[in-house]
Amino acid sequence: MSRGSAAPKPGKPGVRAGRAAGQGRDSSRVGRLFQGGRLLQDGAPGGPVLRLFARWVRRPLLPAMRLWRRNIQLRVVASTLLMSLGVVLLLGFVVIGQVRNGLLDAKEKAAQSQAAGGFSAAQDRASAPGGPTGQDGAGRNGSSVNWRSDLVQQLASGGQSAFNVVALSLESEGTASRGARASGEVDPTASIPSGLRDSVAQGTGTYQTFTRIKYTSGKASEPGLVLGKRLNDASGTQYELYYLFPLTQEEDSLALVKGTLATAGLFVVVLLGAIAWLVVRQIVTPVRMAAGIAERLSAGRLQERMKVTGEDDIARLGEAFNKMAQNLQLKIQQLEELSRMQRRFVSDVSHELRTPLTTVRMAADVIHEARVDFDPVTARSAELLGDQLDRFESLLADLLEISRFDAGAAALEAEAIDLREVVRRVIGGAEPLAERKGTRIRVVGDAQPVVAEADARRVERVLRNLVVNAVEHGEGRDVVVRLASAGGAVAVAVRDYGVGLKPGEATRVFNRFWRADPARARTTGGTGLGLSIAVEDARLHGGWLQAWGEPGGGSQFRLTLPRTADEPLRGSPIPLEPEDSRRNRERAAAEERGPGGRGSLPGQSLAERSALGVPPRAPMPPQAAADPTALPGSGARVVRQPAAGTDRTVEREDRTLGR
Repeated sequence: MSRGSAAPKPGKPGVRAGRAAGQGRDSSRVGRLFQGGRLLQDGAPGGPVLRLFARWVRRPLLPAMRLWRRNIQLRVVASTLLMSLGVVLLLGFVVIGQVRNGLLDAKEKAAQSQAAGGFSAAQDRASAPGGPTGQDGAGRNGSSVNWRSDLVQQLASGGQSAFNVVALSLESEGTASRGARASGEVDPTASIPSGLRDSVAQGTGTYQTFTRIKYTSGKASEPGLVLGKRLNDASGTQYELYYLFPLTQEEDSLALVKGTLATAGLFVVVLLGAIAWLVVRQIVTPVRMAAGIAERLSAGRLQERMKVTGEDDIARLGEAFNKMAQNLQLKIQQLEELSRMQRRFVSDVSHELRTPLTTVRMAADVIHEARVDFDPVTARSAELLGDQLDRFESLLADLLEISRFDAGAAALEAEAIDLREVVRRVIGGAEPLAERKGTRIRVVGDAQPVVAEADARRVERVLRNLVVNAVEHGEGRDVVVRLASAGGAVAVAVRDYGVGLKPGEATRVFNRFWRADPARARTTGGTGLGLSIAVEDARLHGGWLQAWGEPGGGSQFRLTLPRTADEPLRGSPIPLEPEDSRRNRERAAAEERGPGGRGSLPGQSLAERSALGVPPRAPMPPQAAADPTALPGSGARVVRQPAAGTDRTVEREDRTLGR
């Protein structure tokens, strides 16, 4: 293979040139991958498993994320639903809290009033004459317990299941269990909290607390409010009297309020979402319609218009959009008509000039054949007349070719060809001019076939133009034609060592009738349209034609074609900036002078090193910022994108020079 076929592709910054000889052979590759929001290493334990898990989790979410990014109506409705849900929850908490506090306050007031009446009645009964009396302690205790039982039954009978009454002996007397009396099958020891009993035993007022009321009959416990007070019975013995008010009704009322609020809140959230969907739809639908019409307008359907209804802001937007589309259509039609007229004029003039040109050519040939009989001045005039007629015919042919490109009538007759044969024909045709200039044309990289599907006539025209220009501007130095193929692309580069190109000229060299030096004579009769036609031929193949140059260091033109027709190019097998450019030579010299560098022999050139068998230094790929074809005003686009299956970047270039 040729040397150019192994050169790094554009967009791969120093992947091969800067790599040491032994690096990457037997060392394990540790690639850092960003998966699932974490930086994982191939060598880390569990790294592949975590990456697979992250991909498995992320894969079903991708359609939803894509829909979320692209659908503004969905985002607005979802945001409205979330905010509405938050507002409803906040209001629900506030309302439920207020209702609960209201119910408990009302229950506490009613319970306190009821318990106060009961405590007063118990005290009045203990103070009434005829209470139970006795002489010994046993008799007093038994009479007191019976009296408390009667008191509990009497006080509980007025509650009608609204409350229960419990009477307990003071714990200090050691008769708490024997003296406990309760109504409604209430478990007195389990229903009365010990903290409340301590407060009642130590104080003289009424104390209350919330607890759960438990029953001895197996009935489920229920929340309740307990109020207690220490009293004296008829015999003067202290005891504890408690009122237990179940909160079942309040709990049911609060549950009803919660259910009502939840149902109403859900209904409100759904209703707000539907309202937001309808409102946003009125705004989004015209925008989507405008976007669709704009896409159709960009596709060439200039007659598309928006449907305008009403007189609101959306209607005014639609009217303005339609006016803009109408004006654009008129301007484009005018420009197309003007372009058609120009192309027709160029084509008609070129065709019409052929008839008088043929007549003049016949007369000029007769005069040229008889120039030996003329005096020297007339003979020289006959020779100049023939040369200018040749140039005139070439100019007419180029104008006709340009008009076909402008009209889109140029057709590609692609077939599998070997570019080596095309290069040989081109060099054979340029040999006479090269001999007159004292230039030698060398071919590099023709050891193996360089096959591509292309139009042989157009490729030969492009290469002939490049080679002739290189010979003419090469100042008698060698011209190197390099061939290479790699991947899905083939390339031919023509390198000269003449005057070169000034900064910025590589972006204008493909313009029609542009000349680097206006004062420079065209000794070969060029028309100034050759490179413009060449770049159009390259574009017709789906390829690139690019230029590089430096003042006094020569220039290089690179033609890159896809190996297969209609295959998109991702790179070129030949770097645009040659390896013997001034910048690359300075960089190579700096590397050789660095620590551990191995310098070449003094005064040893690149050609001499190659002749001695010393492999040339791999060229450093040019930086994107220094690429002359990517400078402002070139009409070129250089887009970096990852190649399939790798994490490296290659250049994807869409050349639009020469238009």
